[in-house]
Formats: sequence, structure tokens, C-alpha cells
Amino acid sequence: MKILMNAGPWLPVPPAGYGGIENIVATLVPELRARGVEVVLATVGGSTIEVDEVLHVFDEGQFAHLQKPYNQVMGLAHAHQAGVVAELRRRDDIDLVHDHLEVVGPAVLSALGTHRALHTLHWDLHKHPDLYGNWPRGIAVNGVSRSQLARAPQSLQRASLGAIYLATPLAGTVPPMERNDHLIVMGRVCGLKGQHIAARLCQKLGLGLVLAGPVSGLNDAAELEQVLGDPEHPLHGHPDVRYHAEEVARYLDGDLVRWVGGVAGEERDRLYGSARAALFPIQWDEPGGTAVVEAMALGVPPIGLRRGCLPELIDHGRTGFLADTEEELAELVLRADEIDPEECRREARARFSPGVMAEHYLELYERLIGQARPRRSGQE
Repeated sequence: MKILMNAGPWLPVPPAGYGGIENIVATLVPELRARGVEVVLATVGGSTIEVDEVLHVFDEGQFAHLQKPYNQVMGLAHAHQAGVVAELRRRDDIDLVHDHLEVVGPAVLSALGTHRALHTLHWDLHKHPDLYGNWPRGIAVNGVSRSQLARAPQSLQRASLGAIYLATPLAGTVPPMERNDHLIVMGRVCGLKGQHIAARLCQKLGLGLVLAGPVSGLNDAAELEQVLGDPEHPLHGHPDVRYHAEEVARYLDGDLVRWVGGVAGEERDRLYGSARAALFPIQWDEPGGTAVVEAMALGVPPIGLRRGCLPELIDHGRTGFLADTEEELAELVLRADEIDPEECRREARARFSPGVMAEHYLELYERLIGQARPRRSGQE
């Protein structure tokens, strides 16, 4: 079996820090190759993951350009996808395209019409109602949670092969750590993640809180102050920057509540794995919840609001807690020590390990490849 894995042009695989989709691709690919699947990776030149072949149009990730006006960046995804199409046209040994490129990926593959394709939905399905409400024929999809797919338009649901939960390489690989008293919110700082709620709650309870994650790609206070002080900077009016300045910064005292920017590697694992609990005061219907399964894999109880995929990932009272209100969330934070860290780790190994995710994807690949191959243009 040979798969073209389309990660897109935004970040290398694996990414140096933040990069949700690229991290998932980096988690999936080694497990597929260990099971005999050949992987052609469509990515950017800075990718270092070991694959059978690499295809790239851009020498480095284009993520930094996404903050520019649309008419300046609209060609980036299309240029990447044009490279994918050229590769598909010049060869006949690709059994399936596994696509992760939002909107442009499935639209172009549908127009090409020559290859079986599976498109994984990593995002909020309300974002593109015109496309999702009129999903192109011939492109199968899978979601990353049942709750995500339940909110999908009918045309998208008809193309769906089900949900496959996101996995973390931390499952079963990181030994237990000594737990400290701090709580943590891990992820991009933005209004949807609700960092201001966690900060307000912890100040009220007198509990230490670490906010770990970039603000629109910025990772330290000096960078952020420079952006805020320069009205001409392209990030000056960015919603995440404004959210941090207007809703989060008031709680940052450098002692009880701290923002440490983006962290990666061993530093990230130590900070995360030693936390008393991980908070998820999400303000939207989270589709995937990678940080939730990472917390469990590290033996850190996740405590969050009962929204989106969280009820599918957290077994209330056994592997974490779910709250319906901010007041209830505060009460449950004080009960974090009731959750057995080893129970969290067992759950992560059983449900969210890379091998489990890969086996589910292999089932979908085999199901799709078993169908009749689409006819190529001019083919009898």
C-alpha cells in the first residue's frame, strides 16, 4: 500500500513547536510505515520525519504569511496543491491520498477526479458552510470526534466514514513525574480556549496557574509588547493578540498566574507532566482535543467544561472531571487529587496511542482501496 500524505504548506513535519495537524501527521506516519505502508509526504522542505519519499513546493513553512491579507496569501495553498496534482499525474503507484489541507485539498482532488482520497476534518465544521453544505462527490472524509461529525451538514455526513480520535506519542512513553501544585492550560492563547476563565478562577482560589502556548505565534512578553506598541505591525489587531492584552494580561502577576509562551520537547513534558491538573475552560465545541489526551497520557487529570469532544474523551470521575458552569469548574479543580494518575495513563494507552490511531486509519484505507479505482482521463 502506498499513501500520499498531504500535510500542506504551513509547517514542517514534525513542527518545532505549535502545529496541531503537523504533529498528528508526525504521530501517524511512523506507525503506518511500521505496518508496511509506504508514505509519500507532501510537506515543506524543512520536514525531518523519515518517510519513503518527500514532495515539497516550498523550502520552508508558510505559516507566518497567514496573517497577511487574503489576496496576498490565497495562492500559497494552491501552489502547494498544484505540486501534489503534478506528482499524482506523473505516476500511477499511489493507492490513496490522505489529505489534511483545509478546503483547497478536497476541492482540487475532487476536480482532479483520478485518485481515491480521504480527507480528515481537523477543524470547526461551521467555518466553510458553502463547501461543507455541498461536499464534492468522490472525496471520503473522517472526523476527529463524533460530536464534530454530529454538527456537520448532511452532505458532509453522507461522505463520512466515521470518527478517529487523535493520538499522542506520549501515551505509554513518558514515566510518571512528581506532581507539583500548579495547574496548567496548554495550547494556543485565544478566546476559544478560555485562558481568562482559568486565570480568574485560579486567582480566586489562590492556586498557581501556568498558561503555556503562543499568542498568534509570539512566545514571550517582549515580542508581544513590541507588537502592541506598533499599530503598523501586521499582528497588532490580531484577535488573539487583542484577547491576551484585554482579557488575560490583567491576571498575570508573575507569581500565581504566569504566561510562559510556547514550550516544546522535554521542557514541555516536564511542565505539563508535573501539573496537578490540566484545565480546559473551552468556549467552543472543541472538535479534537489533542491537549486533553496528552494530559491523560502524562497522568495529569483533565478538568474542563462539558462541550464539544470533551465528554467523549473524559470519563467523568474516573479520568477527569466535566463541569457545566464556571462555578462548578472551580469546585472540581479542588477535587483534582481524587483522580488516579495511573488510570489516566491506562486510558491514554488503550484509546489514544499512536498504534491505535494507525490501526483505525488502516481500516479506512483498506475500505477505500477495496473500492473500484476511479477512471483516469482518457482511460478505457
